Amino acid sequence: MPQRTRLQGIRPFTIRFVNPLTRLVAGWLPGFGILHYRGRTTGKAYRTPMNVFRRGDHMVFALTYGPDVQWVKNVLAAGELEVRTMGRTLHLVEPELFHDPDQREMPFVIRPFLHAMRVTEFLRMRIVPAARRGAGPAGGAG
Repeated sequence: MPQRTRLQGIRPFTIRFVNPLTRLVAGWLPGFGILHYRGRTTGKAYRTPMNVFRRGDHMVFALTYGPDVQWVKNVLAAGELEVRTMGRTLHLVEPELFHDPDQREMPFVIRPFLHAMRVTEFLRMRIVPAARRGAGPAGGAG
């Protein structure tokens, strides 16, 4: 079981106050994105702002609240999501959880913060090229 990150205690505050504000700009800023996915039992569409980093043909998410949060469970169950980042919507597939105490797939400037917050769990997903995309998991929401 992964160790508890230092950010887990502020999660309720983030969900209630920070996320609504960051949703306004996260789809346009470098290092940020808005995840579009559906609930695995309700089918409800969700939009969650997140830090996201491109690594070749993959996107990597630092799981600052750990891998046991609902959005991660929903994405693992669905096997896909869409992310709006830098003004573009990308379809991501093949979610893969991995443990990396050295944060090797994160930008160098982000690593000290992640280390201080004890973030060692990550999610990697492959980007589907635009020519091969179909309807996304959030009903094409963008």
